[in-house]
Amino acid sequence: MVLPFKHEPFTDFTVKENREAFKEALHKVKTELGKDYPLVINGEKMYTKDKLVSVNPANKEQVIGNVSKATKQHVDIAFETALEAFETWRSMAPEARAHVLFRAAAIARRRKHELSAWLVYEAGKPWNQADGDTAEGIDFLEYYGRQMLELAKGKQLNQRENENNQYFYKAIGPGVVIPPWNFAFAIACGTAVAPIVAGNPVLLKPSENTPVVAYKLIGILEEAGLPKGVVNFLPGDPLEIGDYMVDHKETRFINFTGSRATGVRIYERAAKVQQGQQFLKRVIAEMGGKDTIIVDKDADVDMAADAIVHSAFGFSGQKCSACSRVIVHKDLYEQVIEKSVELTKELSVGNPAEQDVYMGAVVNQKQFNKIKEYIEIGKAEGTLVYGGNADDSTGNFVYPTIFKDVDPKARLMQEEIFGPVVAFTKANNFDEMLEIANNTEYGLTGAVISNNRAHLERAKYEFDVGNLYFNRGCTAAIVGYQPFGGFKMSGTDSKAGGPDYLQLFMEAKVVSEKF
Repeated sequence: MVLPFKHEPFTDFTVKENREAFKEALHKVKTELGKDYPLVINGEKMYTKDKLVSVNPANKEQVIGNVSKATKQHVDIAFETALEAFETWRSMAPEARAHVLFRAAAIARRRKHELSAWLVYEAGKPWNQADGDTAEGIDFLEYYGRQMLELAKGKQLNQRENENNQYFYKAIGPGVVIPPWNFAFAIACGTAVAPIVAGNPVLLKPSENTPVVAYKLIGILEEAGLPKGVVNFLPGDPLEIGDYMVDHKETRFINFTGSRATGVRIYERAAKVQQGQQFLKRVIAEMGGKDTIIVDKDADVDMAADAIVHSAFGFSGQKCSACSRVIVHKDLYEQVIEKSVELTKELSVGNPAEQDVYMGAVVNQKQFNKIKEYIEIGKAEGTLVYGGNADDSTGNFVYPTIFKDVDPKARLMQEEIFGPVVAFTKANNFDEMLEIANNTEYGLTGAVISNNRAHLERAKYEFDVGNLYFNRGCTAAIVGYQPFGGFKMSGTDSKAGGPDYLQLFMEAKVVSEKF
């Protein structure tokens, strides 16, 4: 019997026993740093001379692991393997495929602190953010397993006398999974196991920033009994193998989460039919956001400030859902900014591998430099009211930064920064707030802080984002509760963690029999 889906609880780190257990996990992982990791193709571990070197963002001298890099030849071998595995995996009972996920969830749950500790070291995640990342991965395993059990029933069709009509779903074949670094376990897990449980083998190319965490996922799936060849682990240079994987004639789908530029590139390349290709490729893409919190005239100022600060600076703003724009009614403008600054001053910044801090370092030097550039842009476009500091002497630390009086069409209000920088602008009324909120090319998340029911109902339909929240922050979607995906240039609105997601990796078939 499969119990109803229940969200994996977060660890309460105010409890001493939980803190001590997590410190033990951090110590254990520290003793395992610096190892070499292989490719995994058809269940076989393959080591290459050329390596991705993963480092701790908060301590750039600390090597997390040396991960073998795949070549185009490895991609070809992996596709041959995946095609062979497809013949048996797609025929396996949906219940059997689902139970692999359920077993993987149990394994991950038992190793939860260990997995979170790897996220602390490799992704630079603070304790609670790492714990949430691992919990979300477990949620994906549990939720998608249950969704497969439901889809296996097919759908009801109308019937006529002397005729039987059936409507059911079948797997489509091997595909490519390209997850990001910012949710190195959760999104790598969710984007891989959804097509897998639907019957499709995958080639998983992890982010070059967090390949070790992704390798841990492979080990869990193998331990859970996933057959050889159903998941193939292919870390590597995006320039060397990324386009090749997307273009490959055997690629049935590409499941991607990352930047707008890369997502658009994948979308364009996937549209071209290659020689020998017999199907149209599907692209499932989540491509970022420029997310806005609206603070209405009658809003609770304390609630608004809390929502803004935690949405903007959680995991150093390195979330596609992070708040980077705030539109405040003119009557509350200075109050909300003042309260937001007060709360931001309370945030701690440091190395999460050494202490429980609110913010760690940003993921790499390239991102550090990019955020610094946007801070300088902000100084020209608005008024710096807090922060603006950065230090890369030992790690890539950027401190929380707040700008005000920024024009709604300024670069700081239009371009995705992916760092702890938030810009405020004021508006005269709710019409103007909605107009500004919708003036970007993105449409991922948003929030409205208001006690005006008429305004909330308007925002429900007029605020053009895929995930909209009322009287809370614009981050922290939960699998099965707030399926996630956005409009416009935020992607294909695929709604990860929702009831429609698995169908993206399946084909509906109708069989009609006359008696």
